[in-house]
Amino acid sequence: MLGVLVEKQATVPDTYPLSLNALVAGCNQKTARSPVIEATEAEVLVALEGLKSLSLVFEGSGSRVVKFEHNTARVLQVPGAAAALLAVLMLRGPQTAAELRLNTERLHRFADISSVEGFLEELAAKPVPLAVKLNRAPGEREARWAHLLCGEVAQPAGSLARGADDEAALRDAGGFSGGVTAGELSALRAEQTRLAAEVAELKALVQRLARELGVE
Repeated sequence: MLGVLVEKQATVPDTYPLSLNALVAGCNQKTARSPVIEATEAEVLVALEGLKSLSLVFEGSGSRVVKFEHNTARVLQVPGAAAALLAVLMLRGPQTAAELRLNTERLHRFADISSVEGFLEELAAKPVPLAVKLNRAPGEREARWAHLLCGEVAQPAGSLARGADDEAALRDAGGFSGGVTAGELSALRAEQTRLAAEVAELKALVQRLARELGVE
């Protein structure tokens, strides 16, 4: 809902602030949404109350019909460009920096992908992070970003969080196409960790038995 208000302020300024009916329609929009939802007016009102309590939304004045405005940039202390990124992440789910640059075109025009990444990294580095770079999922060439305004997000299933050692291991194994796949490498590392834990437990047991038997 917050994303809808940010979006409509930029795309339909003549009808912004939004009435309750317009806000419900924006939430249930079928295009540029992932996932598509069917929110009721009652559900939207409940969500509005929550956002109003956080000062992220307030009721506009000067109209016979109650209308709603967002206060995203000021409350979250982010520039307009970052607010646009957060809005599109709220509306369309996790996306790559390239996808975000394309999908924010009507809200804010970024010079290049590096500019998008710069704002995302600033959001991720805030004392209370507002965005996170997800681990790259198998088969994906680029990592996706997600917002954290609703709390922590789950990493994609089978995601690849590779460090320098993993990269070297993959190169030695012939990469993704030569022999060991990323999933196999992850399984091998998990098995290695399990075996190491078992060895440590056995070592501790032997040491305890030796002490009890008085054996050095």
